[in-house]
Amino acid sequence: MIEYLAETGSTSADLAARLRGGDFVPEGHWLVADRQTAGKGRQGRDWFDGAGNFMGSTVVHQRFGDPDLSSLALVVGLAVREAVETRLPIGEQVRLKWPNDLMIGTAKLAGILLERMADSVIIGVGVNLASAPELPDRETVALNAPDRDAFAADLARQFDIELDRWRSFGFAPIVQRWLAAAHPLGTPLSVGEPGEIPLTGTFAGISEDGTLLLRLASGETRVIHAGDVRLISDS
Repeated sequence: MIEYLAETGSTSADLAARLRGGDFVPEGHWLVADRQTAGKGRQGRDWFDGAGNFMGSTVVHQRFGDPDLSSLALVVGLAVREAVETRLPIGEQVRLKWPNDLMIGTAKLAGILLERMADSVIIGVGVNLASAPELPDRETVALNAPDRDAFAADLARQFDIELDRWRSFGFAPIVQRWLAAAHPLGTPLSVGEPGEIPLTGTFAGISEDGTLLLRLASGETRVIHAGDVRLISDS
């Protein structure tokens, strides 16, 4: 259930428009574009749409008994990681960074953006398969594996698996698996929004509801619900 477009503004915006218009978008349906002219990341940042990269979106509809929809950021992170791992060069390792980035070393490989619409969540995913942008404020990396259509099929399949696990077994196992795939406890981090003085500390894990735990130099553990998180070494 993968629908391909040659060009669009944003696959997530397209799915949102369909839902607002009363169309039924089934779970498992992915909208994937060769090129996005208005793709966005966190804080409204432009998303790089290099040829051969993956740019796609899907939707999840809340069902009775589902875990909190905000936890889907970690669920899709695990799915993207599984799809990426088979394409990594020998010796490379991909790590998850809270809440929704995939990193190789200190460089960003992929990003995820969730948008809530009533009882549904639109999930947008961007992965640097073929090329990575040059950015002034952060490192980026690409897989040099431009098999976009095969990657899309792998990701759709893996997300179905992770979504079923999330619904069948709850969020607690997701937290444990996410922690095992994240950068190590004690990794130095900074957290803050643009224009703010960032809060610095070390990674102390995530809570049962998926929020970030940041240990400050004072020994206090701060619960972080939102923010732009960076590895100290890549700033």
